Amino acid sequence: MGIPVILDTDIGFDVDDVWALVFLLRCPELDVKLITTTTGDTVYRARIVAKILAMMGREDISIGIGIPLDETPHTHDSWLGDYELSEYAGTVLRDGVGAMCETIMESDETISLVCIGPLPNIAAALSREPEITNNARFIGMHGSIRKGYLDAPKPMREYNVKQHALACRAVFSASWEKIITPLDTCGTVMLQGDRFASVFDAAEESISSSISIDNHLQWFEAVKDWPLLKDINPREQSSVLYDSVAVYLAFSTEFVEMETLPIVVTPDGKTIIDEAGEPVACAMAWRDKDAFLDLLTERLVS
Repeated sequence: MGIPVILDTDIGFDVDDVWALVFLLRCPELDVKLITTTTGDTVYRARIVAKILAMMGREDISIGIGIPLDETPHTHDSWLGDYELSEYAGTVLRDGVGAMCETIMESDETISLVCIGPLPNIAAALSREPEITNNARFIGMHGSIRKGYLDAPKPMREYNVKQHALACRAVFSASWEKIITPLDTCGTVMLQGDRFASVFDAAEESISSSISIDNHLQWFEAVKDWPLLKDINPREQSSVLYDSVAVYLAFSTEFVEMETLPIVVTPDGKTIIDEAGEPVACAMAWRDKDAFLDLLTERLVS
């Protein structure tokens, strides 16, 4: 069996969570035990997860509904259609935080907690069961250390951190192994050219490609007024696939340059290097970005 994983996701806003979930399910190195949904309409998010799992034949995976703290647009409604959680043949747990704690505490192996959204669920789990730090490690798509969005030469307040900065502070202060891909590495990950074309062309035969491309195209239509997307042709490239790098870090760091840095999360959502911070293993640069993109493409078309 692979490395046991819990995925915590805010799927249903930016489409990168869909790509990351499909990638995760196509990684034999990983054994997904639970998927929890975080922030916004967490039932809507769970419906998306359930439909993807059902389409990929993975109804063995339990879904936990997380804390619905704030609201974001339902940008995947067109793809989701009228699919309801009642159609999911697997287990749906209304207390996602409790399910997370139970899964971690009962595991015979250390759980890799892969987090690709804001962190209220994780902070709540730490508060409810502090001992989870003894049997889990945190892997996140969080922060901006030296570079910002789209390779900007200065750090910025990254969404998954600033949205619930105090929850993120609690997670980064906890005494467990912490690994992150900040914007420094994940902020420029896109599929373009032949790689994107191979995923696009495989959509008629590969369920992985079909889910990814269908969500990609329908999401683009829903958010076509976003300024950052105005120059992108969705039939020629993906949007930025931030979250896929966090999935990769759950089983390998071969293609990235890691630095262990003392990171502090400020109350306003910055991630800064400060000697007062806890050590965090940060993917700060690419050793072989092309190899990662080739791996991502290969898994998506499988």
